[in-house]
Amino acid sequence: MRFQRLIGLVIMGVTGLAALLLWIGVSATDTSHQRVHHGVLFGVWRVFYDTAAPPWPQLFIAVGVALLLALSVAVLERRIATRYRRSENVDVTPLSPKVVMAATRGVFHGEVTVTVLVPAHNEEASLGATLTSLWEQSVAPTRIVVVADNCTDRTVEVAHAHGAEVFESVENTHKKGGALNQALRWLLPGQGENDTVMVMDADTALDPGFLEAAVRRLTHDRALMAVGGLFYGEPGHGLIGQFQRNEYVRYGREIRRRRGRVFVLTGTASIFRPRALRTVAAARGSIIPGVQGDVYDTAALTEDNELTIALKSLGALMISPDECTVVTELMPSWRTLWNQRLRWQRGALENVGAYGITPQTSRYWAQQLGLGYGVFALTSYFVLILLMLLATDAWIWFPFWIGLGLVFMVERVVTVWRGGWKARLLAMTIFPELFFDFFLDLVFVKGVIDISLGRQAAWKHIEHTSSGVLEEAEP
Repeated sequence: MRFQRLIGLVIMGVTGLAALLLWIGVSATDTSHQRVHHGVLFGVWRVFYDTAAPPWPQLFIAVGVALLLALSVAVLERRIATRYRRSENVDVTPLSPKVVMAATRGVFHGEVTVTVLVPAHNEEASLGATLTSLWEQSVAPTRIVVVADNCTDRTVEVAHAHGAEVFESVENTHKKGGALNQALRWLLPGQGENDTVMVMDADTALDPGFLEAAVRRLTHDRALMAVGGLFYGEPGHGLIGQFQRNEYVRYGREIRRRRGRVFVLTGTASIFRPRALRTVAAARGSIIPGVQGDVYDTAALTEDNELTIALKSLGALMISPDECTVVTELMPSWRTLWNQRLRWQRGALENVGAYGITPQTSRYWAQQLGLGYGVFALTSYFVLILLMLLATDAWIWFPFWIGLGLVFMVERVVTVWRGGWKARLLAMTIFPELFFDFFLDLVFVKGVIDISLGRQAAWKHIEHTSSGVLEEAEP
């Protein structure tokens, strides 16, 4: 816990130092050559402009350093993944491909089956559509089990009406992770090597070919321990909904560019081999954090992110293929979005704090440091614009920075191209998405401050009402 609190100070310290060095470098730049010019556009619009630009040596150094850092992270991640995939150390990496392939060589374990666990706390309004999407798969699941956790609505009745089995948690006080641990203790002893387990949120709908694509991957690669989904946002919710859809489209594009290499096995829908889940439960308290016998670490706010790190730490091979897509719910208000993202951010910080600095967490550390530096960069950008507005009588255009802005705009549009014309139009306007990014930066700062001060994290459950409105409730 002490190191988890320290992680906030480490991130703030490192990113603050980087920002300070950049500020010193910018301050040392000679600006005496800058001159404001004026001209007339279209014969009627008088504009003021400044042709000043950063000195080319400084510009090349800045770009070079950025590319070098990005390349270093990519190369380091690839080398770590390659080393662990080739590991034959059963005690440290019991899920590495070489270990798994050796253990399963020469034995036919039957066709790949899928048993779906759907954790649900008062999900009567959304559960029906979720179960329907499962039964309509081109390759149907063998079993669907709704894990009803302390439900006070008609969740159990809806599950039975849609042909699902029901497992009800008993005296569970550990929310989703605790309910799933109970269900997995009941389920896993009867699962064979190829009897996979899928965990799927009760507010998610699978695209029709999800299970078929996942089963094909698991059939052709017996070293593959988990298959995650790529998630896209549901329609609606106005501008705030489009912000989230753009964000999810960009995430999916990034995973495709990584050829499916996983950041997070999303809780919306992921499939696991029983070997992976049993190994995680056995390794808790020794190789990885948690209580021995638990698949999910109930101390983690973001159980899916924590389980991903746990599997990576044990050497597991995982993938999120482009064919496995799901549609998930979006937050309909700024308040619910704030609470969701604060839980995600706080959970991510706690997870890397719990695992410490290891080869498997290096990418996650780099991601958090990048987010921290982004906070300084975007805040400075808005502050400098405000200072220019206050300090000058007229708006001054800078052709060099306008050119960079156009490049940035093209990048924003290209990365959401799959999202349709609404996504492209929003990306083209640039500033609305920058303000959305600033909102997420505030969430990051709040998460860092809370964990540094040791404040208790809150887990807020989003409930669907019969009218389709999402409401927050304490589970």
